[in-house]
Amino acid sequence: MARPLKPLISLDAVVTTALELIDETGDFSLPKLAARIGVSQSSIYNHVSGREEILELVRGRITEGEPLPLPADANWEDVLRSEIRAYRENFARHPRTAPLLVMQTVRHAHVIALYERMASALEDAGFAGADVGSALAMIDSFALGAALDLAAPGNVWEVEPGNDSALGRAVDGVSELADRAETAFEFGLDVLIEGLRLRKDRAGRR
Repeated sequence: MARPLKPLISLDAVVTTALELIDETGDFSLPKLAARIGVSQSSIYNHVSGREEILELVRGRITEGEPLPLPADANWEDVLRSEIRAYRENFARHPRTAPLLVMQTVRHAHVIALYERMASALEDAGFAGADVGSALAMIDSFALGAALDLAAPGNVWEVEPGNDSALGRAVDGVSELADRAETAFEFGLDVLIEGLRLRKDRAGRR
């Protein structure tokens, strides 16, 4: 039997289809992946070692692209703000990938480079060692949460109309916002950066 002129499967097809399944259902399996592509499950193993490698390739796919250009005089705050915004936007396009990707170690070279840029910015600010790792973990939690918040309803908390409580007044204030999620993200980003700056300044006075 003659070989097909085009291969039935490619690495790009595996990653694209896995991402499609995650976007649709929140997960994927090798059998479902093979069925969607129209090949045997064993064919997939000719391209990847298994589920973990596919997820890392998905991580790379949703964060692909060059970092946003920054001015030559950009400081550590500028770098972090830029990277956090990009991180949030990447996951906002595919929010269902977040629960899967946080369960495994980051290995994809492109994503490691993103973390390296943030780690270098933190070192430039004066952080070192475990403090850099803690700051990166905090940034992860904030950026992922902010991405998931984009899919949340505009009315996050339901209280009785006219409820004169702290939460009731907060809900009234939120209802006046044109974009609740965006406002909350910018508020949180300012607090995160200001908190890091305060921590840096406090350490410098010791």
